Parts: sequence; C-alpha cells; structure tokens
Amino acid sequence: MERQSATHDIDELQASMLRSLASVNRLRILHLLGARPCEVHEIARELGLNQAAASQHLSAMRSVGLVEAVRDGRSVRYRLADPQILAACEVMRAVLVRRLSRLGDLAAAAHEPALTALLATEVPNS
Repeated sequence: MERQSATHDIDELQASMLRSLASVNRLRILHLLGARPCEVHEIARELGLNQAAASQHLSAMRSVGLVEAVRDGRSVRYRLADPQILAACEVMRAVLVRRLSRLGDLAAAAHEPALTALLATEVPNS
C-alpha cells in the first residue's frame, strides 16, 4: 500500500510539473536557461516580456522544481534545477514533430486523389 501511495504522490508531482510547462513563454525560458543561467531582466529582454511577467513565470517554475535561483551578492541568477529537464522537453518535441510529419503525410495522401480527380475534370482551353 505504501508503494502505491508513493507512486500516486509522484504522479501528482509530475502532473503539477507538466502543468507548469503549459506555456510557450515558460518553454522558451527553459530553453534559454538550458544555454546559460540568467537574471530576470536578461530573460525578460531576450523573450520580449516585461520583468514582472518573467518573474511570475520563474516563480511558478521554481515552485515545482524546474528552476532554481542562485544569489550572488545583489544579483539572482536562475538556472535549470536539472539538465535533464531540457532533455525531457526535447523528447516531447521530437514526439510532436513525428506526429506532425505523419499527419502531413496523411494529408498529402488524402489530397492526391482529390487533386488527380480535379485535374481530370478540367476543361482544356479551346
């Protein structure tokens, strides 16, 4: 029973972490922090956000353990809490790209017969 409870707790934590990633700006922040640690004003400037919005995104991401803040004197730099976070995002992106490719192939295959039929019914210029 204890193992089932731990699994349930981990499922809840994972769902919370994934919900916090349901934002284009937060994904962009992760990619930026994957390249280097940044201060809030750098993130805001790089992503075209105001500083308050960048700070709110970072706070939400920090609360679920995606990023961490490191104080250096008067400045605070944010970094990924674990480099594998970005790797997990890249896996999901690869899944999405494969899905889009399959859908594109399906759309093209469905379009070909319709295009062939349309071309067959065109009236030649006299």
